[in-house]
Amino acid sequence: MCCPGCQAVSQAIVDAGLNNYYKYRTEPGSKQNALVPEELSSFSAYDLPEVQQDFVHKYGSLDETSLSIDGITCAACSWLIEHKIGQIPGVHSINVNSTTQRAFIQWSSEAVPLSQILNQISQIGYQAAPYQVDEQEIQSKKSSRVFLLRLGLAGFATMQVMMFALALYAGYFTDLELQYRDYFRWVSMMFAAPVVLYSAVPFYFSAIRALLSGRLNMDVSVSIAIIAAFSASCMATINGNGEVYFESVSMFTFFLLLGRYFEQNAKQKASVSSSNLHKLIPLTAHLVTKDVTEEIPAKKLKLDDVVIVKPGEVVPADGLIIEGKSSFNESMLTGEQMPVIKTVQATVYAGTINVEQPIRVRVSALGKDQLVSEIIRLQELAANTKPKISLIADRLARYFTGTILTIAALTYSFWLWKSADDAFWITLSVLVATCPCALALATPTAVTCATAIFTKIGVITRKAGVFEKLPMINHVVFDKTGTLTQGELKIRQVDSMANLSQNELLTLCAALERESQHPIAQVFKQYDESTLKVTNSNHVVGRGIEANINSKVYRIGNAQFCHYDNEPTQQQCIYLAESCDAQQSVDIKSSKAFKVIGRVIFEDAIRLDAKQTVSSLHKSGFKVSIASGDAQQAVKQIANSVGIKNVYAELTPAGKLKLINRLQKSGDQVVMFGDGINDAPVLAGADLSVAMGSGTAIAKNSADLILLGDHLLRFNHAVAVAKKTTQIIKQNLVWALGYNLFILPLAVSGYVVPYIAAIGMSASSLIVVSNSLRILRIRV
Repeated sequence: MCCPGCQAVSQAIVDAGLNNYYKYRTEPGSKQNALVPEELSSFSAYDLPEVQQDFVHKYGSLDETSLSIDGITCAACSWLIEHKIGQIPGVHSINVNSTTQRAFIQWSSEAVPLSQILNQISQIGYQAAPYQVDEQEIQSKKSSRVFLLRLGLAGFATMQVMMFALALYAGYFTDLELQYRDYFRWVSMMFAAPVVLYSAVPFYFSAIRALLSGRLNMDVSVSIAIIAAFSASCMATINGNGEVYFESVSMFTFFLLLGRYFEQNAKQKASVSSSNLHKLIPLTAHLVTKDVTEEIPAKKLKLDDVVIVKPGEVVPADGLIIEGKSSFNESMLTGEQMPVIKTVQATVYAGTINVEQPIRVRVSALGKDQLVSEIIRLQELAANTKPKISLIADRLARYFTGTILTIAALTYSFWLWKSADDAFWITLSVLVATCPCALALATPTAVTCATAIFTKIGVITRKAGVFEKLPMINHVVFDKTGTLTQGELKIRQVDSMANLSQNELLTLCAALERESQHPIAQVFKQYDESTLKVTNSNHVVGRGIEANINSKVYRIGNAQFCHYDNEPTQQQCIYLAESCDAQQSVDIKSSKAFKVIGRVIFEDAIRLDAKQTVSSLHKSGFKVSIASGDAQQAVKQIANSVGIKNVYAELTPAGKLKLINRLQKSGDQVVMFGDGINDAPVLAGADLSVAMGSGTAIAKNSADLILLGDHLLRFNHAVAVAKKTTQIIKQNLVWALGYNLFILPLAVSGYVVPYIAAIGMSASSLIVVSNSLRILRIRV
């Protein structure tokens, strides 16, 4: 600071949170000596908890976030960043997507701060910052303007150089005086120089970074070709003898930039849906304090605040309805266009629209814990997780570049011996024609476009390999409750078999199920009374719960667990049993120490699209089965209703896992549908697992695939998209390899001049990108 006054003013601006003053200030101070405090320009601010709450997500003992990285041009850049950052102690994993220019990183904040990670990325030539939509868009627009300037300059210069090149070529057929020939060459060099020294600069930096990391990428051969051709042409112009290829250099750079322009458009189209999700959250909220409503910024909301959401307004934060009833448009999150009716105790999500009546909502989640943030995080995880075929293509591209450079060296040596004048230009043609751009673009563009379609239809992938596994699946196994059925149980009948009223019986059930997350437990929430204290609660997976209430031992669960023999058929029931001797130490396996004191019968409607989904799967050649822990008759009734013949009932989670293993041993590739929480073992054991996602369940399950909006038919759509994506990736790889294998012998033989090689290479890349963009036109 030039004086204490400037320091005081600057400190006041920072303390007031008005840092944008420095961003939008149009006139600098008279002394331009770091007027901005150091903490504004360093990475240390990203270590503050209040800053991290917007973009850092806690996953067990690890922290995870998405980073936006500027300067990535190809797979080699991703490799360099992954290996450099992966070596830092405390970094658990990092996946870089060269297509979206983002990285998904998991690390231990106790071992290494985020600022150190960002600093390490900066030291290897890239600028990284936590991915935030507004900042990402600003950077995207800025880089797009620079890119268009490079492309426009290359295009303009190419046209000018080609004009003079035509005159030079015409000189081969007419007698062109020497001074005119030299004039055309000097002017061509002047127009080609900005292309080589400005438009092509990104290729050089990419090649240098690759070489410093001990790796080869496609920009190495591109840079060698551009610099060598331009340097040789300059020498020929200065010396007045030899051939010049300024038009080839300019055209090669222009077509290569044009191919990357289309690739950039593909990135933006494919990632726009996830980028726009943050914009769904409104800037303001109507906070209720002591029956007084005031409008405040939505970011200032706190947990347990009460807000009013009027008809037509957007919900500002995830929360529970405490007053009112209305319907909500959740299409922006789930893809379902029909409004969902919600009443007291129902969960509403930030970004959804209240359609009919005013409601009061108690805030239950903010920032990174909201459903919108969770969906974006899962999309980033899916986009940054590389499928096996992509890894193979990346490795193949690196080896291919090394092979081409070797062939180019051998070609130069051969032609230097046979025809020294042609050696350089034939070698240049080899480098230009066989640039593996198309090979490097074959998989990232296709996978990114497919991920965008998945987001559009309400499907989220959580793990690697989904695109490879989906086309291989041939056996679909459904759980019943919450999967084929809606999972929203309602009490149909209450039978008291003791001196208890229906309300007292339901109160006991609610107390026993208080800590359970099972769908059945949610039915009893409204009957829960805090006066009943539950101790020694013991959850038996797949069977029920045993616990003490007021010195008495109770069980709640299925017929076998409660030892009720008169089980009704085709009904979904929960039985309540009491220990005959409360003083007796009750064994969880004992069958004589309990008597049944009540029975509650539920009903659960079948999903509207369940029958259509099963029918479509049968037509596509899938085997379909149902595996459930419910009674045989109840499961058979559901199976008959939707058209499933293979029925497995009364299975524990371990029994379901054994069933899946048996099917796999018979040669089937099995996908398992479950609720994502209670079916964790069997979901983990299946070749592919699918969960029905709704609300906070998304964050809790460990499935490979999540269906938002709870529509089963979306799985069929996902299979169709995956098959199309795999087909297009194979087409891209065949085309890229086929083109290079076709053009290579022609270039080595001297039949391809440099500018034709540039056109062929760029056309190959454009074909691959255009073919990948066809995925975005899939109608499901």
